[in-house]
Amino acid sequence: MHNITPYSSPHYFIYLFVLLLPIIIGLLYGKRFRIYDFFATVLILVITFFGGDARQGISLIFYVLFEMIVVFTYKHYRKNHNNFWVFTSAVVLAIIPLVFVKLDPLLKNATISLFAFMGISYLTFKAVEIIMELRDGTIKEIKPTEFVRFLLFFPTISSGPIDRFRRFQKDVLKVPSREKYLELLHTGTNRLMLGLVYKFILGYFFGTLLLPKVSILALSYGEQAPLGISWALVAYMYTYSMYLFFDFAGYSLFAVAISNFMGVETPMNFRQPFKSVNIKDFWNRWHITLSFWFRDFIYMRLIFLMMKKKWIKNRVTMANLGYVTLFLIMGFWHGETWYYIVYGIFHACAMITNDAWLRFKKKHRQQIPSNKFTKALAIFITFNVVCFSFLIFSGFLNTLWFG
Repeated sequence: MHNITPYSSPHYFIYLFVLLLPIIIGLLYGKRFRIYDFFATVLILVITFFGGDARQGISLIFYVLFEMIVVFTYKHYRKNHNNFWVFTSAVVLAIIPLVFVKLDPLLKNATISLFAFMGISYLTFKAVEIIMELRDGTIKEIKPTEFVRFLLFFPTISSGPIDRFRRFQKDVLKVPSREKYLELLHTGTNRLMLGLVYKFILGYFFGTLLLPKVSILALSYGEQAPLGISWALVAYMYTYSMYLFFDFAGYSLFAVAISNFMGVETPMNFRQPFKSVNIKDFWNRWHITLSFWFRDFIYMRLIFLMMKKKWIKNRVTMANLGYVTLFLIMGFWHGETWYYIVYGIFHACAMITNDAWLRFKKKHRQQIPSNKFTKALAIFITFNVVCFSFLIFSGFLNTLWFG
């Protein structure tokens, strides 16, 4: 048997629903079978990480042990001390495995990624969140079993959504009422069905049937037009954007649906992002748990540090520097290639431009109309700006220009 990527094949769904059935029956009758939950989690992790190739599974085990040492060493230290540099060292240690994995393709060194396994980014976000909230005092206590359960919650393990520890704990420590759980089952079923449509019908149409053909057509214009810019490239931009959304949103819907079946209200990751009226609104709707994680644990903390240290007095300059830092980190997180970094810079510039426009609009609100037409125009402009950023993100321009 080969390792099975979550939500990628009928076999995975069959294994999943067989294992979920006792959990569903238990919750319907007001019971959480915690020993069985552990058993089901282990089996799903074995299917995912210990199939034909166990290297990912072994890496996962070493990773979890490493993060436990870092988190609980810092937890013990934090009881009586709160030194900034010790806290920073704990955060750096927590992200080192992810840094190794991200550097592996750049250095082309197969030995560096000891911790290479599917989903390491999302587990790292969870571990870092716990360290940061231990420092803030918002997490007072956490047991090793709670840490492992939070980290290895299998519906979201490979690609999120990224839950928060305290919110997650509230769900897993209680049993929802029968009425509440029936509502979760209904909502989860709807999300599961929508996920099937998104990922296996629309995602398949745009990504498997349409994208390769549009890609070949766009590449055929590579030497015929300046920089290969053609209507076929525009078609690729829109096709890839649709594929990226439906594939990822479909996966996220599966993760949230399975969480609901387990009595856990994992937060949604997408909220009609192509209806955004500006780029800030887009990041409040697209990959929500990731963008909010970066906002809360990087952007806001950087702004607070700059204010506390009085490095910069001008609030606009401070916000702009925060955007550049935030989106550069997000770009590097996706990978160390030029198009991911440019993607990050592009969105930082878009956020800075958007803020400047909103300030201008506020000063001249009497002269600038606001109606259904201007809202539709704002949605149209935002949609195209976002799709262009996805063209950069796709790496297709790298193939077109340098391939």
